[in-house]
Amino acid sequence: MKKILYIGNNLKSKKSNLSGIQTLGPLLEKEGYKMFYASSKSNKVLRLFDMVKSCLTLSKQIDLVLIDTYSTQNFYYALIVSQLCSALKLPYIPILHGGNLPKRLKRNPKMSQLLFENAKCSVAPSLYLKNAFETFNYKNVVHISNALEVINYPFLNKVYDSPKLLWVRSFSKIYNPKLAVKAFNAIKQTYPNAELCMIGPDSDGTLKDVKALVKELKLNVKFTGKLGKKEWIELSKTYNVFINTTNFDNMPVSVIEAMALGLPVVSTNVGGIPFLIHHNTTGLLVNPDSVNEMTKAILDLMTNKQNRTILIQNARIQAEQYDWVNIKKQWSNILEKDFC
Repeated sequence: MKKILYIGNNLKSKKSNLSGIQTLGPLLEKEGYKMFYASSKSNKVLRLFDMVKSCLTLSKQIDLVLIDTYSTQNFYYALIVSQLCSALKLPYIPILHGGNLPKRLKRNPKMSQLLFENAKCSVAPSLYLKNAFETFNYKNVVHISNALEVINYPFLNKVYDSPKLLWVRSFSKIYNPKLAVKAFNAIKQTYPNAELCMIGPDSDGTLKDVKALVKELKLNVKFTGKLGKKEWIELSKTYNVFINTTNFDNMPVSVIEAMALGLPVVSTNVGGIPFLIHHNTTGLLVNPDSVNEMTKAILDLMTNKQNRTILIQNARIQAEQYDWVNIKKQWSNILEKDFC
C-alpha cells in the first residue's frame, strides 16, 4: 500500500468542526495506507512552514500527497505545497472543498492553473464542483463523494407533534445561522412549543450576533458549542427536522449525516446542494436568506405526513450510497494507479 502525506487543517480547535483531513485520513488508514499529516499548528505562518517541512523531509518516503483545497486563504497553502511537490516530482491530488472555488478560478486563473493543471488529478466531492472546473477546461477532475460509515447513523422514526429543529455547522457569516433563528421565530407563531438546537463552534464571531438576535426576539435556543460526532448523533435523536441555512456550500457532510439519521432536510438551494438534495424527492430546497420559504417548508413537513415519509426514506437510501464501503473503491482506483 502507498505511503501518503495528507496536507490540510489538522487543528484540534474549538473554533472548527472536523475537516477533510480528520475524516478521510483515518478511513484511509483503516484500509492499510501509511498516512502522514500536516499541519496541526494553530499559527498560520508556522502551519505553512510545517507543511513545507513535511514535504521536504518525507519526500523520499512517500508516494503521493493529498491536499485539502479551499477557496479562502487556505487556497494559498495548497498553491505553495503544489509547487513544492512539482519541484520534488511528487504526484499530488487536490481535494476540492470550497463551495466558492469557481470564483477563485475566475479571479485567479494563473494561480489556479499552477495548482490544478500539474496535479495527478483533482477530486471533487460534488458534481457541482466537477462541472464548474470542467467549465474552466480542467478535464482531469474525478468525482468522489464525501463518505461516512452508515452503520454509525441509526435510522429512527420521529414524532412530529411540534417542530424540533436541528442546525449543525460552525457559526460563520457564510453559513447564515441568523436565518435559522428568524425561521424559528416565525414557526413559533404556529407552534409555540417548537424547539431549535444549534450545534457548532464559533469561527468568526458570528455566534455573538446570533445570541444577540435570540435575546432581541425573546427566544429560547439551545447552543451546545462544538460536539464530537457521537455526541451530536446522540443528541439528534430528540429532534425531527434538520435545517441548512448556508449562503455558499459544496457537499456538506452534516447534511448527508442528517439524511442517514432519518431527519428530513430543509436547505438553501446554493452551490453543490441541489446536486446532493433533489427538491421534493430527498429533501426541500428554498432560496437563500428567505425566512418565508424556510418557514413554509418546515411547516409543510409537519402537516404533510405522506410527503415527509417519502422524503425521509429516499434520503436514507441516497445517504447509503455514500457509505465508505462504496467510496473506498473509488479512492483505491486513483491512489493505486499511476494515472487517475
